[in-house]
Parts: sequence; structure tokens; C-alpha cells
Amino acid sequence: MSREDGSYLAEFLLEKGYEVHGIVRRSSSFNTGRIEHLYKNSQAHIEGNMKLHYGDLTDSTCLVKIINEVKPNEIYNLGAQSHVKISFDLAEYTADVDGVGTLRLLDAIKTCGLINSVKFYQASTSELFGKVQEIPQKETTPFYPRSPYGAAKLYAYWIVVNFREAYNLFAVNGILFNHESPRRGANFVTRKISRSVAKIHLGQMDSFSLGNLDAKRDWGHARDYVEAMWLMLQTDEPEDFVIATGEVHSVREFVEKSFKHIGKTIVWEGKNENEVGRCKETGKIHVTVNHKYYRPTEVDFLQGDCTKARQKLNWKPRVTFDELVREMVDADVELMRSNPNA
Repeated sequence: MSREDGSYLAEFLLEKGYEVHGIVRRSSSFNTGRIEHLYKNSQAHIEGNMKLHYGDLTDSTCLVKIINEVKPNEIYNLGAQSHVKISFDLAEYTADVDGVGTLRLLDAIKTCGLINSVKFYQASTSELFGKVQEIPQKETTPFYPRSPYGAAKLYAYWIVVNFREAYNLFAVNGILFNHESPRRGANFVTRKISRSVAKIHLGQMDSFSLGNLDAKRDWGHARDYVEAMWLMLQTDEPEDFVIATGEVHSVREFVEKSFKHIGKTIVWEGKNENEVGRCKETGKIHVTVNHKYYRPTEVDFLQGDCTKARQKLNWKPRVTFDELVREMVDADVELMRSNPNA
């Protein structure tokens, strides 16, 4: 799963008194860092109300086994190869995990005879809108994915709708726009920026490279968005919802705000791939552009309209863009200060 969302969701559900079961992939390196603090005894990894199972969305047998053993009331499918740029290089794997993986999970629910007792949440994405057909994007906006990731998630979206309509499964798609936090993976642009700015602030780095500075996104905080996931499963009728802030900011703005927070003003010079971000105070170049970070097909502009969620779920985002940037930079300054190699 997106370990970012998974960790916030697990926290949220544990606080509500749930017993939480998570599926983790076996990996040669320890990949539970974002949920360590949720163990009853994190030093000894003693499980309290959170239990972890080894499994994989590419392995239907293990999914049946886990679901049959746990007999859950709610299932949140946050599992995905969720990096858009990487999906161009790992297209088949992305389709297998993000697309067919969702089907395997739905089939496992059916095999275990839980169609009438389980509620299913599917992590859909604003990347479904891709080359946007209208502004802003809402539940009825036509999809036009622009990456293997978006295309795989499109299959997942429709197979969830089909299970809902064919078998009456309580299944919903949360079409979540970009959501970030200090737990975001290091190779996602917002976290790459906050990490790099922290390192520059601490004198551990001079400059870093980004791709398309003018990509515009609707950015919220993951903590706000996991609450929306839960709310979707507490309704009387299963429905799909767009979750977003409705505010748009460019990658360039994210860079400027991050630097501003550590007292630096970034001035842009040059065009396209030759563009650089220079510190007004010191004259040092801190940001460069590298074509290798561009996507073969770009998504230029995403802006969500979450009117339906506001009205029907009574949900609204709490964390502002400025607060999000500050929280991420502060957290990374702390992290890099205590461990420069983090």
C-alpha cells in the first residue's frame, strides 16, 4: 500500500477502537518504518490491536487465506505501485498490482463468502483525469489517464463499480487528489523538495534537480484524506467521491514556499531545461531542471471539486497548503539534523 496513507489510516482506525490487520510485502530491507510506532511495544514489535500479515496483491491464494482468517468488516485497498513516472518503466508490474491486484482482492471477498458483510474501499486517484476534460474535476468528469499507472487504476475503478452493481458489494472508489505529509516517499516531488531544502538549510547539500516546475496540483494532507476514506464506508449507500482541496499550486510554488520557510528567496533564471532557481540572499544556485524527471505524457493541471463529499460526508480539508509545506520542511530538518544520511 501507499505506506504513507496506510500508516495514517491505521492510526486513525486504532484510535477509533478498530482491530487493524495490514498486509505487508516481504522485502529484503525492513519496510515497516512508517508504522513502527503503532506496535504495542515498538522495540519488541509486540502486536496489540494492529496485526501484520505477509502477502502480495499479485498472489491470489494468500489474499484468500488472509481474508478468510481475518474475516474483516472493512477492507481498504491502498496497495499499489503508485509512482507515476516509474510506471512508465514498470508498466506490466503496475498493471498486475494496481489493476488485476484489485480484482484479486474483490474475488477473494467473493470466494470467502463475504460479499454481504464486508465494505470495500478502493484508493482511486486524480491521475484518472490525466489530460483533464473539464476544470475543476468532479465525480462525473470523463477520465483520460496519461500513464500506465492511470490506466491500471482505471481498470481498478471500473472493476470496483462492476462488483458493486453485479453482486451488490458495498464498494466505493475514493478519487483522491494528491495528498502529502512528512511520511511521503522520498522519490515523490513534494518530499524530494522538503528533504532537499532541509539538507540545504543544514549545509548538507548545495542543489537538487526537478522535472516539470509548472505542473499544477491540488495538494492536501494525507491525515485529512484518510478520514474521508473511513467516512465513505460509514454511509448507507456505497458511492464514489472526489476528495480534494479545490486549490491549485505549481511545483515551482512548492519550491518557493519551502525555501521561504528557511529564510531563502528563490529567483528563477533561464528557460525550460536551462532554468535555475537562485538564492537571492547568497547568489547560490539551489535548483536545476533535469529532463529525466519529465514524464513521456504529462498531466499539467489537476483541480478537484469535492462539493459532493462536503455535502454528503460532511468532510472538508483542514490543513492549508502553507501549513503542509511548513510541516514537511520542519519534519525533514529534524530528520536530517539527527541523521544526515536519512
